[in-house]
Amino acid sequence: MDKDLEEFLKTIDKSTFSNEPFLQKVEKPWGYELIFTPEGLPYSGKIMHYRAGKRNSLQIHDKKIETGCLMSGECNLIIENDQGEMETIKMEQGKGYTVKVGQKHRYQGVTDCDIFEAAMSEVGVTFRLEDDYARGNEDDEMRKEENRGWGG
Repeated sequence: MDKDLEEFLKTIDKSTFSNEPFLQKVEKPWGYELIFTPEGLPYSGKIMHYRAGKRNSLQIHDKKIETGCLMSGECNLIIENDQGEMETIKMEQGKGYTVKVGQKHRYQGVTDCDIFEAAMSEVGVTFRLEDDYARGNEDDEMRKEENRGWGG
């Protein structure tokens, strides 16, 4: 065996290995999220389901970068451009749309739709600038609550 590989394998804590599947459903006023990555990882993955005509909050993340990919249905991404203006983009299925730290954005379901999101771990604050459901900002403490503090 390669000596470098042998040394590397000595550093691995196999007690952290898991072969168990994971799925957490989080109800949202606009639909739901299916989170398939357990907490504590440096990344997150989820499927967001939006009902037709519903939208999430206009928001900014202070630490999170995310990429959304429309899997089914029709959805608009309302997003801040490099001039600070808001644009509405009709998402194309199978293509990724990346939102950077501090960039205003929101998704709006035209029809029922599903978006795959790959992102950094869920850390920091989601500042809700506008919210149709009168929800406050989402932080690490709120993420521990059932449905992340939304009582619907």
